[in-house]
Amino acid sequence: MATNLDLEEQEQLDALKHFWNRWGNLITWLLIAVLAAYTAWTGWQYWERRQAALAAVLYDEIGRGAQAGDVARTLRALADMKDKYGGTAYAAQGALLAAKLLHDKDKPAEAKAALAWAAEKAPGDGLKAIARLRLASLHTGDKAYDEALKTLSASFPEPFVPLAADRRGDVLLLQGKRAEAAVEFGKAYQGLAADAGDYRRLVGIKLNALGIDPEAGGTRAGAAS
Repeated sequence: MATNLDLEEQEQLDALKHFWNRWGNLITWLLIAVLAAYTAWTGWQYWERRQAALAAVLYDEIGRGAQAGDVARTLRALADMKDKYGGTAYAAQGALLAAKLLHDKDKPAEAKAALAWAAEKAPGDGLKAIARLRLASLHTGDKAYDEALKTLSASFPEPFVPLAADRRGDVLLLQGKRAEAAVEFGKAYQGLAADAGDYRRLVGIKLNALGIDPEAGGTRAGAAS
């Protein structure tokens, strides 16, 4: 009986050796590849968390500078943020925050530069859209209507499409293009959800002022000529 068991164990051992001789190297390299991929993934996760934490510190510095009304401090922190952590959402949010302070402090060129950077470099389409809308508003305030329309001609995520249309309508109306403005206001009104509340009513008022019934579609621009 012991001899039979010894023979079976030897056969199993020989089969294992044969299997390992044939497939051992491949299995070893596969394990190495899996471990390398896992190490790289965990390393990337750690790096991203560290980058976000460091970016948050600079974002707080921008916030403190803005709260204190300190333009120089805010611009220094924003420059560091853009240089070191420009690909983070914190950087784009910091640019938006800095732009507000710069606008309030009568620094229009710097405010526009911050918003233009965020509109181009922000990691999310939503942040880019917010930056474009605010940049267009600054252009409109400076009567740079063509620049405002150029900024608003970019692609916007679906939730922002009505907002961009409303801004285009404002610019066109200021240019005296009442029919084109009515078309844009109509797009905005129809695109805004019914629960948009006061904003949708405001767009409706703009259409009424142009002789357009919002509930009729808001696109009968001929009535506003």
